[in-house]
Amino acid sequence: MGPDYNGYIFKITGGNDEDGFTMKQGIFKNGRTRILFKRRGTLYKPRRTGERKRKSVRGCICGPDLAVIALSVVQKGEKDIAGLTDDPQPNRLGLKRRMKIVSYFNLDKKRDDVRRYVIHRQITKGDKTYYKAPKIQRLITEKSLRRKKIVKKSKVEKAKASAEAAAKYEKLISQFVKERKAARKAEMQAKEAEAKAK
Repeated sequence: MGPDYNGYIFKITGGNDEDGFTMKQGIFKNGRTRILFKRRGTLYKPRRTGERKRKSVRGCICGPDLAVIALSVVQKGEKDIAGLTDDPQPNRLGLKRRMKIVSYFNLDKKRDDVRRYVIHRQITKGDKTYYKAPKIQRLITEKSLRRKKIVKKSKVEKAKASAEAAAKYEKLISQFVKERKAARKAEMQAKEAEAKAK
């Protein structure tokens, strides 16, 4: 790519050929091919359930017919690229999920407060200045712990109630079987006594 890019490592993320057909990951061909698409994915959005469509796509192997190659910088080299690495853009929106924030900043799960590591944006409207921060997903709060405890308690109570109901039912069934056996025995004895009397 030239001496300006010495030390840079790029990752090929896609591209288009001269006719505008997009490269598709997983098609190991240095050229164009037709594929039958069955479900939603890259390059295909079905309009109806069960719809299938055959479309032309470009394989993921690079060749001389490519007009555009999309790259992402994996490792920075010696010189800055004008308009890309010389002007660092701050991350406007940060991570939202609790465990991702913990792993990114290498925090302690119990001691560190995750809310301090969320990106706050300063917004000025007229004379007023206020800050916005994303709502942290799966954040463990007193409310969530209380709710978890209530759910667990209700599950234990339901299990106990069902066990008691099952025991009552077993007792009732065994009593019914005993009464039935006693009734049959009495009936048989009555029949035998009647037969002897004749």
